[in-house]
Amino acid sequence: MAETSKWTTDKIAAIRKLAEHTTEHMRARLPKIYTRELVDVIFEQPYCRIGNLVQKGIAQRQAASRCLHDLAAQGVLREMPLGKEKLFIHAKLMQLLSRDDNQVEPYA
Repeated sequence: MAETSKWTTDKIAAIRKLAEHTTEHMRARLPKIYTRELVDVIFEQPYCRIGNLVQKGIAQRQAASRCLHDLAAQGVLREMPLGKEKLFIHAKLMQLLSRDDNQVEPYA
């Protein structure tokens, strides 16, 4: 039980570290679109849709699309077509959630 608790605590710390790194990266590279709410949305789950930003009131559809495309251009998200929709995968978060190690690699 102690081992599982430590593993979970380390995983949470790694996700927090990634969120802080993502925040710094967005502030430096995308200051016009950075908001705390946007960071929160892309950390709610390892993927995001345009509709998620619209639903949270962060941006209207066209602006939300631009935000997600800008994040993809900066390497924060990866665009993936899914039928008529597009998913924007948060690859670094996906890696943290699916691997045992808790390495947070910087954005390129």
